[in-house]
Amino acid sequence: MSEELQPRDRRRDDRRSDHVRIGDITIPELRKTVITGALLLVSFALFAYMVAPVTVAAIAGVVLGAYLIPFDRWLTRTLRNRKLSAIITITLVTLPLVAVLAYSWAEISNATEYLEDNSRFIASRLTDALQQVPFIGRIAVEEDLSRWVAALANRGGRILGDLQEAIGILVISIAVFLVTVFYILTDHERLLNYLRAKIPGRYRDLESAISTNIRAVVYGALYATFFTQILKSAVVLTLNLAWDVPLAIVLAILSFFIGFFPIVGSWAVYVPVAIYLMVFRGNMVGGISMLVIGFGVNTILMSLYLRPKIAAEKSHILNFYWMFIALVAGVYTFGLIGIIIGPVLIGVLKAIVETVTDAPVPVFLDGGDREIARGPAE
Repeated sequence: MSEELQPRDRRRDDRRSDHVRIGDITIPELRKTVITGALLLVSFALFAYMVAPVTVAAIAGVVLGAYLIPFDRWLTRTLRNRKLSAIITITLVTLPLVAVLAYSWAEISNATEYLEDNSRFIASRLTDALQQVPFIGRIAVEEDLSRWVAALANRGGRILGDLQEAIGILVISIAVFLVTVFYILTDHERLLNYLRAKIPGRYRDLESAISTNIRAVVYGALYATFFTQILKSAVVLTLNLAWDVPLAIVLAILSFFIGFFPIVGSWAVYVPVAIYLMVFRGNMVGGISMLVIGFGVNTILMSLYLRPKIAAEKSHILNFYWMFIALVAGVYTFGLIGIIIGPVLIGVLKAIVETVTDAPVPVFLDGGDREIARGPAE
């Protein structure tokens, strides 16, 4: 029987068309659609609930894996084994980090033992320093120390339980992070090909603009963040060495890692160090210098100006103002992953607006770029 004489299959035609009238949907098809949609929503909700504690680790693994791809490709061409090259790449990245953390842990443990053995002396010095401050001369830390220790002892069981829970989450997050990096390094080509194949041809321009902007702003944000964190740690280390502060290297390392978290930053290191210099060393010049340089250089110059400026220049997508909004508001709203989510959101918004209008948006560009976008004056 020829194809012209065969009866037409309405469901096959509906699947090939972009628009289907609601009146043409049968009851069994509607029931199947509703059940499928409900199962999809329930599965997605449970999946989101399951991976919520390790979301940051997964995103960090995706980002690190993406930026390790060029080195991994070179190593794969040398070893001719993709999985082995991925394992070596991850090892080369994680081993120095483990060594730094182990050194810091050992030094901090020694410092903790010193604080426990000399708690009375520390409380006495704090009391003497506070009594010299107007309006709070009656505060005596030494007298209240025993009460504070008793209160901490009563909370010991709860603190231990919280610590065990935190260790469990940390171990799981590290495992998710490493496996995610390995997955990105070994299967990124297949994953990208699958995603591109699912995008209809009429959305290719939008997909190209979005992917270009995402790559650019993520690279700029991460480059600027790591670069400024290294500079901040170098400033803290220089000040510590200049004033002969104990644990100078450990405090610089701590300043590097703590700066990635919202609210806290390198000020959580240089402020206690300044107090230590003024109270226990009697070094007012060193303490004030630590406060002035730390606040002026690390907090104001690097965090609020240099980081968004470098990120904007490296991305070539957003200007200083929008990168500043993306980094500050992103971290405040989304926490640690806001370093990536903030710039990505504004980068995607820029791609959508420019694709719809088919022209660069001047509000996202710097002065020089805006002149280029307008073209030469007539």
